[in-house]
Amino acid sequence: MADEAKAKGNAAFSSGDFNTAVKHFTEAINLSPTNHVLYSNRSAAYASLHQYDAALSDAKKTVDLKPDWSKGYSRLGAAHLGLHQYEDAVSAYKKGLEIDPNNEALKSGLADAQSAATASASRARAAPPPNLFGDAFQGPEMWAKLTADPTTRVFLQQPDFVKAMQEIQRNPSKLNEHLQDQRVMQALGVLLNVKFKAGGGDDMEVPEADSPPAPSQPAKQESKKPDPVPEPEPEPMEITEEKEKKEKKEKALKEKETGNAAYKKKDFETAIQHYTKAMEIDDEDISYITNRAAVYLEMGKYEDCIKDCEKAVERGRELRADYKMMAKALTRKGTALVKMAKCSKDYEAAIETFQKALTEHRNPDTLKKLNDAEKAKKELEQQEYFDPKIADEEREKGNECFKQQKYPEAVKHYTESLRRNPKDPKAYSNRAACYTKLGALPEGLKDAEKCIELDPTFSKGYTRKGAVQFFMKEYDKALETYQEGLKHDPNNQELLDGVRRCVEQINRASRGDFSPEELKERQAKAMQDPEIQNILSDPVMRQVLVDFQENPKAAQEHTKNPMVMNKIQKLVTAGIVQLR
Repeated sequence: MADEAKAKGNAAFSSGDFNTAVKHFTEAINLSPTNHVLYSNRSAAYASLHQYDAALSDAKKTVDLKPDWSKGYSRLGAAHLGLHQYEDAVSAYKKGLEIDPNNEALKSGLADAQSAATASASRARAAPPPNLFGDAFQGPEMWAKLTADPTTRVFLQQPDFVKAMQEIQRNPSKLNEHLQDQRVMQALGVLLNVKFKAGGGDDMEVPEADSPPAPSQPAKQESKKPDPVPEPEPEPMEITEEKEKKEKKEKALKEKETGNAAYKKKDFETAIQHYTKAMEIDDEDISYITNRAAVYLEMGKYEDCIKDCEKAVERGRELRADYKMMAKALTRKGTALVKMAKCSKDYEAAIETFQKALTEHRNPDTLKKLNDAEKAKKELEQQEYFDPKIADEEREKGNECFKQQKYPEAVKHYTESLRRNPKDPKAYSNRAACYTKLGALPEGLKDAEKCIELDPTFSKGYTRKGAVQFFMKEYDKALETYQEGLKHDPNNQELLDGVRRCVEQINRASRGDFSPEELKERQAKAMQDPEIQNILSDPVMRQVLVDFQENPKAAQEHTKNPMVMNKIQKLVTAGIVQLR
C-alpha cells in the first residue's frame, strides 16, 4: 500500500501537481513511518511549493532516519537555502559531500549556497541607494493622487501610460526612460506637488515674445489664457463617468448571477439571454463570455461554444485578463473539440488546445482532459488501423521470410500484422520463434506469454515459451511450461520432446555432470532468480540443507515433505545443490 501511494506521489510530482504529491507521500508515510525515502520525496514536494519550513522538517527527519544517505543532506541544504539560511545550507551540503564526494547535485547545491551567502553579505555591507523622489511612486497612494487630479485622471484610461507608471512604480530608476513623455512629467508634478510647464507651450511662446507687434497682441494672448483655467469643470463629468461605469458593472454582474441561477436550473436559453446582456453592458469581463460558452457546451452547440471561447481568449489578451480565466476558456474549447471528434485526427486540435491551456495555468482537470484525449486518439488510431485481412497477408509474408531464414524481415511483417490485428495469437507465436532464432530471448518469451494469454489452448504458445526457457537454461520452468501445454494437447510431439529434453538436463544437474565453468555459470544465473533467493533466505530451508549434510536421520524425515523436496529439486536444477 505504501509503495502504491509513493508511486502516485511520484507521478503527481513529475506532472507538476505538487499539492497532490504531498497528499500521496503523506499517505505513504502514515503506512510506513520509518521509510526515509518518503520523507525525502515529500520534502522535495514542499520545496517545490516554496513551503520551506515543512520541507526543512521532512529533510531533518530524513537525515535522522538515514544519516549515511547523501540525498537527505541535499534536501536539507535546499530547504535551508529556500529559507535564506545560507550558512546552514553550506554546512548541510558539505556533510552530504563527506558521504558522497562525487555527487554532482550536492556540489551544485554547495556552489549555489556559497554564492548566495557571499551575495547576502555584500548586500548587508552596501549602503542603500538614494531615492531621489522618496515614496512618490510607492503604494496605492500614487494611483489615488493621479485619479484625484483631473488632468492625470484622463491619462489613466490610456494603457501605455498605465504600463509606464507601473514600470516606474516597480523600479523608480526607470523614470529616466520616460522623461520625454509629457504625461509622465505631468504625473510627476502631481505626485511631487510641483507645477511643470508643458514643453509644447514653451515652444509656442518664444517666437511671440521675440516679435515686435504692439502690446495689444500680448493682451489678446493674456485674454485667452483664462479659457483653459476652468479645469475643475470636467471633474463632475469624470466622476459621473466613473459612477456610470460602476453602475454598469453592477448591472452586468446582476445579469450574470441571474444567468447562473438559470444555468443551475437547466434553463439554458434564459441563461444565454442574461449572459449576452451582461456582455453588452460590460465588455471588460470575459467571464460572461466563458459562462455563455459553458451553456453552449451543455446544450451540445459545440461550434458556438468554440466561437465564444476564441472570443474570450482574444478579448482577454487585449484586457490582459487573469491567466486562469484564459486557461478556463481554452479548456472549454478543447472539451468542445473532443465532443466533436469523429476520428483520431480530430483529436489533434483538442490536444493542442489543452496544451495551450496548461501553459496559461496548470490545472489538474485540464491535465486529465489532455491525458484522456491522447488516450482516446491512440485507441481510435488502433481501431482505424485494424484490418484482419491485411494482418493475415502480413503474417504470410512473415512466414515466407522465416522459411528463407530472413528473420529480421520476418519480424517486421509479424509486427505489422499485429498492428493490424493485435488479438492474433498466431502472429505472436511466429514472432516469438523469430526472436528465438535471433537470440532475443526476453522478447521471444514476452511474445510467447502473450500468445498463451490470448489463446490458452494454442499448443504452439507453450512450445515457443518452453523453447525460450530451455535456451535460457531454466529447465525446471521449461518443464512446467511443456507439462502445462500437454494438458491441452496430450499427444503433441513437440511438447513431449521438450519434456524429455528438460528431464535429461535436470537429471544431469542432479548427478553433477557439469564442467566447473558450466556449474559456475548456472549458479550465477540461479542466484539472480527471486525464487531461488527466497528459498536460500528461508531459515527453515537453511536448516534442511544443514541436516542433509550433517544429520541423515533428520534428512530422511525431510524427504517425506513434498514442499521441501520441491524446493530441493529447484536448487538441484539450478546447480546450487548436488545430491550424491
